[in-house]
Amino acid sequence: MADVLGGTARLTVDTYDRFLAGEPLTTYVRPPILDSWRRCRSLGLLPDWPEIPFRGDPAAAERLLRAAAPVLDRFESTIADSRVAVALTDADATVLHRRAGDPSLRAVLDDLLVVPGFSYAESDVGTNACGTALVERRPCLVLGAEHFAERLRPYACAAAPIRDPVSGRIEGAVDITCRQDDANPQMEALVRRIAADIEGRLLARYREREQALLRAYARAGSRVRPADPGPATLLTPDAAVGSGDLVRLREQATRLISAPGRGAVEVPLTGGGAAVLHSRPVSGPGGIAGVAVEASVSPTPAAGTGPAVADGGANSSANGSGGHGGTPGTGSAATGSAATDGTGTDDTGTGGAAGRWLLLVGEPGVGSLAVAARRRLDLLYEAGVRIGTTLDLRRTAEELARVAVPGLADHVTVDLPDCVLEGEEPGPAGPDAELRRTAAVGLAGDCPFYAVGELVRFIPDSPQARAYTGRRAVLEPRLAESSGWTAQRPEESGRILGFGVHSLMSVPLRARGVVLGVASFYRLRRPEPFEDDDLSLAEEFVARAAVCIDNARRYTREHATALALQHSLLPHRLPGHNAVEVAHSYLPSHAAVGGDWFDTIPLSGGRVALVVGDVVGHGLHAAATMGRLRTAVHNFSALDLPPDELLTHLDDLVGRLDEEAGGGDGGGGGDGVIGATCLYAVYDPVARRCTLARAGHPLPALVAPDGTVDFPELPAGPPLGLGGMPFETAELDLPEGSRLVLYTDGLLQGGAHDPVLGLERLRGALRHAGPTARQTRDAVLDALPATDPHDDVALLVARTRAFGPAQVAEWEVPAAPAAVSAMRATALRQLTAWGLDDLAFTTELVLSELVTNAIRHATGPIRLRLLRDRALVCEVADGSSTSPRLRRADSGDEGGRGLFLVARLTQRWGTRYTPRGKVIWTEQPLPDGPLPAPAAA
Repeated sequence: MADVLGGTARLTVDTYDRFLAGEPLTTYVRPPILDSWRRCRSLGLLPDWPEIPFRGDPAAAERLLRAAAPVLDRFESTIADSRVAVALTDADATVLHRRAGDPSLRAVLDDLLVVPGFSYAESDVGTNACGTALVERRPCLVLGAEHFAERLRPYACAAAPIRDPVSGRIEGAVDITCRQDDANPQMEALVRRIAADIEGRLLARYREREQALLRAYARAGSRVRPADPGPATLLTPDAAVGSGDLVRLREQATRLISAPGRGAVEVPLTGGGAAVLHSRPVSGPGGIAGVAVEASVSPTPAAGTGPAVADGGANSSANGSGGHGGTPGTGSAATGSAATDGTGTDDTGTGGAAGRWLLLVGEPGVGSLAVAARRRLDLLYEAGVRIGTTLDLRRTAEELARVAVPGLADHVTVDLPDCVLEGEEPGPAGPDAELRRTAAVGLAGDCPFYAVGELVRFIPDSPQARAYTGRRAVLEPRLAESSGWTAQRPEESGRILGFGVHSLMSVPLRARGVVLGVASFYRLRRPEPFEDDDLSLAEEFVARAAVCIDNARRYTREHATALALQHSLLPHRLPGHNAVEVAHSYLPSHAAVGGDWFDTIPLSGGRVALVVGDVVGHGLHAAATMGRLRTAVHNFSALDLPPDELLTHLDDLVGRLDEEAGGGDGGGGGDGVIGATCLYAVYDPVARRCTLARAGHPLPALVAPDGTVDFPELPAGPPLGLGGMPFETAELDLPEGSRLVLYTDGLLQGGAHDPVLGLERLRGALRHAGPTARQTRDAVLDALPATDPHDDVALLVARTRAFGPAQVAEWEVPAAPAAVSAMRATALRQLTAWGLDDLAFTTELVLSELVTNAIRHATGPIRLRLLRDRALVCEVADGSSTSPRLRRADSGDEGGRGLFLVARLTQRWGTRYTPRGKVIWTEQPLPDGPLPAPAAA
C-alpha cells in the first residue's frame, strides 16, 4: 500500500496529456486504473469537471438501506472526530446515503455533489473508487492523481461492491473518502469489512423471512377446522427414508418451491416404496409469501404415477436445494391443503393424509436461486468430465466451448496464440492481443464472428485484450454499451447486436502462472445479462480447461521434440542399390512418438541388408533408444556378420543397456530398453537368395512375380534383451522381381486392433498391388484404416533384382604360385570386355596381392570373382578362417606391405566369413560413375 501511495505522487499532468494523446506512458500506472482511463477515453470523457446527472429518488433501494443502516451507524461512531466520509450507492453508482465526521469534508462533498440522488458512475464522472469498483465488480482503491477528473485528484477513495449473498447480484457499493494527505494503507481492508457486514445483514434478512414462514405454518395447524379428516403432523420421517433419500426429497422439494402454483411429485425410495411430496402456499406477516412442502411415505409406488408435478412443472428445473426444512418431531401442523386466508387453512374441506410431515418451507424466489445454484454445480461436474478427454489442444478448446453451450452461454469462442498451438511457452502479452480463433460453438450461419482458424488482433480496449493482458476476467453485462468491444469491429458490431447478442464475458486461460489465451462467452437467447455468478462459473470452466490446455501444450512440445529427434535418427534418404528396388514409409502415431525404424545397408559383394525394428514404448526415450539400436546395427553389419550372429550381438547390447539403466544390479528403476524387436535380412543378387532372422518381430510378406502372397515361416527368436536363447536363420530363394515386405506391428493393429484381421488386410492389399516397390507400398498404405494410428508404422518394400553373367565373372584358382600371372591376365581381359581398362593397373596389383596371400597362407579351394556393380568388386575366397590384418611395416621388414597397398589403392576392403572359409573383398569406384540399376524385368 505504501508503494501505491508513493506511486501516485509520480503521476503528473504530462502523464494525462500523453495518455489522452495516445502516446506511450513514461510513468507506471496501476493496471486497474489504466483500464479505467482507457474506458473513459473511449467514452470521450475529459479531465474537466463534468455535469453530474441526478438519477432520482433513492427510496427504490430501501432494502439495501435498511440492511446497511446498523453497519453505518457503528462505523459513524468510529469516525466522529476524523476527516473520513462513507457513502452508500446502488448498483448504478447513484448515491443513496452519506455520512461524514468532519464538517469541512461534508462541505466539500456537498460541493462535489456526493449527495443522495446524484450518480458517480464511471461513465459520468470518470475514474473514481465507487464507479470503477462497480464496473470492475471488485474492490477498488483510487488515490489522488489516479482520478480521471481533476477536481477529484486531491482525494483518496476506496470502494467495494455489495452483493446479495443469495442471488450473487451486486446491490450497490460502499465508499470511503478522505483527503489524499490523510490516506491510510488500511482503507481498502476497511471498506471490504463494511461491505461484508452489510452482506451479512442481507443474509440475516433471508433467515428472518424463512423463520416467519415456518412460524406461520405452525400457527396454521392450530386453526384447522374440526371437519377435516386428519391433520398433517410434524412426524419423524419413516424408517424407510434414509439419509440419501432425504437429500433427494429435499432436492425435489426445492423444485416444488421454485415452481409456480401448487404441485405434487412422487419420489421412489431406495428401500422400496415411495414418498409423495405436496406443496401449498403459506403467508407470513408483512406479506411474505412462501411455499410449504409436506411428505408422506407409502409402501409401494402408486400405480400409473411417477415423478410428475401438477400445475407447476417443477421437474423442468434442475435439482436444487434451499428453503428451510422442518425438523421432524412433535408439535402441531397444518392440513395438507391450500389456504385462501393467508393462514394455511384449507379451502376445500379436505385435510392432509395421515402420516404427512413437513419437509421444507421457503420462498419461491430463493428456491429458484437454489435451483440455479444446483444447475451450476451440475455444469461444473459436466465440465470436469467432458473437458480434457484428449491431449489435443484444439479438441480441448472445443470441449470447453461445448460444455458452456447452452447451459451457461449461447455462443462461446476460444482464442489462443500461435505459439501455444505449436507447444511453445507464451511470451509476455503486449498491448495488442494477437490470437488465433481456435474454437467456436453456438451461432452458425452468417453471424459475423471471426471464423475458426482466423488470426484476430484485438485492440487494447477490447474486452478480450483487457482479459488477456490484464490476466483477469472482464464482464460486459450490456454489450451495446461497451465502447471497447464496438471499436474492435465497428462495421460488424451492429450486425452482431442485431442477432440478439447482448452480454459478454471474457475470461483469460491461466495455468501455472501463464496466460494461454482467452475464452469469450456470449448470451443472446436468454434476455437476462450475465451476472457475477455466471462469471464465477465461467472462471471455473476456464480454469479447468486452462490446465488441460497447458498439459496438451506441453505434450505437443514434447511430441514435437520427440518427433524431431526421431526424424533426425531415421534415414533421410536410403542409399542406392542395384540389388533391390526399395520403397519405404514411416507413419508416426498421433498419440505419441514411438521407436520404429527401418534401414537398407549396402554390404560387400553387391549384397544388401534390409532391417526393420521396433522399440516398445513411446516418447523421447523410445526415439533415443531406436537411434542407439539403429547405429549398433550399422556397426555390426560392417563386420559382415550373418543375421543370426548380428541379432545375438544386438541382444547382448540391449541387455547391457538395461543393466546400465538399472544401476547394474538388475533392479531396474531406470529408463532402460523395456523391449525391442528386429528383423534382419541379407539379399544376395548373385545367388538370388535371402537369409533372414528375427527377434520377436512379425513375419515378413513375400509377393512372388506372379502375384502370389505368402508369409514365409521363419524361426521365432525372442525379443531383444531377454538373452539366453539362440537366433536361427532361414534362407529363401527369390526369383527376380519378387517383393519382400517388412513392417512393424503398427501396420497390423489399425482399426479393430486384431493382428489376424491386419494380416488379411495386408494380404488383400498385396494381392492387388502393382509390380513395382512404390506401387506395392502405396497399396499397403491405402488399405490402412482412416482412423489415426495408435502406434507407429514402419514399412519397407524391396523388389529383388539379379546379377546376370554380364555383371559377374568367376574362376577357380590353382593352389600354385605360377597361377598368379595367369589369373592377372584373365582378369585384365574381363576388364577390357567391360570397358574398364582404366582400372587395369590397380586391379592387377590388388589381385596379385590377394591371390598370392591365399596361395601362401590359406587352404583351398581358392576362387576369384569380379562383380561390375556400382563399383568394381574383386573377391578372393579360400577355405581358411584366418583373417589378414593391416599393419604398418618397419623399415627393416621384408613383408607386411601388401594389405597396406591394397587399402591405399581401393575405396573399401574387408573380410567376410562363410561356412566354408572366408572372402577377402575390395571395391574400386568406376571411372564413369556407378553402373545404373538394371531395367525391371
